[in-house]
Amino acid sequence: MNVALITAAGKGSRMHQEVPKQFMPIKNKPLIIYTLEAFQNHPNIDAIVISCLNGWEKIMEAYVKQYGITKAKWIVSGGEGNNGQLSIKLALDELAKHCSLDDVVLVHDGNRALVTQEIISDSIVTCREKGSAIAVIPCNEVIVETEDQQTSHHYLERNNLKRTQTPHTYPLGKLLWAHEQAEKQHIEKTVATCDLMICLGETIHFSIGSERNMKITTPVDIDIFEALLATNESGK
Repeated sequence: MNVALITAAGKGSRMHQEVPKQFMPIKNKPLIIYTLEAFQNHPNIDAIVISCLNGWEKIMEAYVKQYGITKAKWIVSGGEGNNGQLSIKLALDELAKHCSLDDVVLVHDGNRALVTQEIISDSIVTCREKGSAIAVIPCNEVIVETEDQQTSHHYLERNNLKRTQTPHTYPLGKLLWAHEQAEKQHIEKTVATCDLMICLGETIHFSIGSERNMKITTPVDIDIFEALLATNESGK
């Protein structure tokens, strides 16, 4: 079985809105629904678990029902204090009650709403072949290091760099092991699954990403998202 674990427990403070970004209406549809529809429509995704912002679970349930996200089997409350690592763990604990340790879990940001069918497919195939899959794209900008946040005298070779996106895909058993080790080793508040795996000495394998698979975190990102949506719709 292939399961999408959608993280939607953040408060979205950089949007400067009262409504959390994942629930913001964009063209009369909540942002999170665009993400959920991508996994709902993929033929190889069997189920979805959503890690939801505390207090918004009923609203999420209503949206899931309204928009026909029938693969959304479980909605769990996310971690306190905007703790992404804990939010993922709580969703994994729910999956452990229903799924096999060999089932593949795609951990995906709820605000990466333009994830494509190709990205999802490649993530599943790469994980089953290599044991893990982290969506990445090339680093096209010059990256500099700074100590004072105002000046720099050193840059990093961009050909040796990748920008990670999501999905981050692993067998359920591997993810449960990683979070168990995080508790034992007091590894806290990693920002992504690949961070945690690297902290544990694991090798990560790359799958395809896309510049369009952007993380929507600021008002400017909303403008870009709407423009890309319009482009997608005109191309149908």
